[in-house]
Amino acid sequence: MNYTNSFFTENTKMAELVISNPKLMLTLSRFGIDLGFGDQNVKEVCKKANVSPSFFLLICNLYSNPEFIPSKDDIKSVDASTMLSYLSESHKYYLKERLPHIESHLKRIIEACPARFGNTINRFFNEYKDEVESHFKYEEEIVFPYIKSLCNNALNPNFSIREFESNHSNIEDKLNDLMNILIKYLPANIFPKERIEISLDIMEVTSDLSCHTLVEERVLVPFVEMMEG
Repeated sequence: MNYTNSFFTENTKMAELVISNPKLMLTLSRFGIDLGFGDQNVKEVCKKANVSPSFFLLICNLYSNPEFIPSKDDIKSVDASTMLSYLSESHKYYLKERLPHIESHLKRIIEACPARFGNTINRFFNEYKDEVESHFKYEEEIVFPYIKSLCNNALNPNFSIREFESNHSNIEDKLNDLMNILIKYLPANIFPKERIEISLDIMEVTSDLSCHTLVEERVLVPFVEMMEG
């Protein structure tokens, strides 16, 4: 994997940044940033939202280039409370917005399916949702409090971030299995238009979750390793 330079700087116009990569639109609400920022640059918009520009740019660069690897200085500049707030808001977005949206569309398809297809779709989605909820619960109840304790100079001898790394499952896999069912195996006459729409939604969530995983692997983990010494 090659090291790459950042795409964006504090002087980049926020509107240009978002337009350059629509995926970045999904990150704004997690920072408490509203649209309507006119010609303000990243630094100005972040200051108004009380957000660290350097951390915001770190997220944007990871979302825009999967080859981007933050430098040690990038990691050192991370504010723990901003990072944990961002990750928690991301969890809420997946659990309270995206997954319920997908589930509501799937229910219509399931009701119209022969039982063998409907039961399989329902099982795959419920297993996926349970896995996501369990994954996020572990982070919220174990990992994040551990990081907060480190910030208060309280090292927990019974836990380290390596344990998080070893248990960091790939929560996108079951979505790919679900996509295969929707695209390959359902009878062609079952909500073809809606299947395309829900497949696009699933692709979007899968892509976003991949970026979320990059943030945890390339920012959260090295940041905590530095704190652990």
